[in-house]
Amino acid sequence: MSSLIPFWYIIIAVLWTVFFILEGFDFGVGMLHSVVGTDEAGRRAAINTIGPLWDGNEVWLITAGAAMFAAFPGWYATMFSAYYLALVLLLAVLTVGSLLAPLLIGVALAGLLGGLPINSAQNYTGSFWDLLKPYPLWTGVTLVLLCLLNGATFLCLKTTGDMRERSWQIARRVAPVTGAFVIGFIIWTHVTAGRAFWLNVIELLAILAVLAAVWQVYDHHEGFAFAATAVTTASCIITIFADLYPNVMVSSTNPAYNLTVHNTASGGYSLKIMTVVVIILLPVVLAYQTWSYYVFRRRVSKSEFQPPAPSPGAAPKPEPTTPQPTSPPAVPGS
Repeated sequence: MSSLIPFWYIIIAVLWTVFFILEGFDFGVGMLHSVVGTDEAGRRAAINTIGPLWDGNEVWLITAGAAMFAAFPGWYATMFSAYYLALVLLLAVLTVGSLLAPLLIGVALAGLLGGLPINSAQNYTGSFWDLLKPYPLWTGVTLVLLCLLNGATFLCLKTTGDMRERSWQIARRVAPVTGAFVIGFIIWTHVTAGRAFWLNVIELLAILAVLAAVWQVYDHHEGFAFAATAVTTASCIITIFADLYPNVMVSSTNPAYNLTVHNTASGGYSLKIMTVVVIILLPVVLAYQTWSYYVFRRRVSKSEFQPPAPSPGAAPKPEPTTPQPTSPPAVPGS
């Protein structure tokens, strides 16, 4: 069983990472669709770039939560009790907007490493405001900026004409700010984790990837810019989980109360059954999602959503006429 515990920790880290890679540009498009699309046709075109994909992307969030519940019920119980109000806001936000979602998820993930008031019974003893500390807020803003940059570069890949050009202009403005926040996040995370002086490989990868993303945006290489932004997002999420292990939640009350992969894990039989299921089903899900991205790979044009213009020289449509009342027929002998 001991070997399955780190395996499932890695699986959960991967699920959260894949969610942010795929849903990140969905959030970005959601934030940018009214800026890139200046009229109704443009806004519809922007939303339709993610229309066939967003519901499949959100499945990874549900799967990550379900995996935490099944593999580490103690972690799930404490985390979701601590983040109850934030998660309620998140579920509401997913239906009305895209900005608060990555902000709240970033705050939640950073709080695992930054520390929360947890007692010896693994119960959260703080309030909602205890979640809003400087490091989690910085992480949340960093993920919002990554989603913006990812969404802008995705729109460059999926749109045409003036929409594509506006997307590039937004990417050029967002890229250097995103780079600065990512570098700050990596340094702050490294210090918070209390690791060795030198950055580890994943942390270095995040910094190199975001610098590459900024470079590719300014060189107008949309495919490379999108890929570099995705690698940056993945590296930032993996950094949190890598620096957190073997803890799953750090207690700011007392280090002895930290939640770990060992004191929150399910029994060996449950982990074995789940391992068999994930080995069978995960490749199927990945294959289906890859196929759906291939099918909907074409660019979306604003002209597809504009009403058809009348043909030149076409006869004007006759105006409807109001029928005139008729006199009743004459009655003989009247």
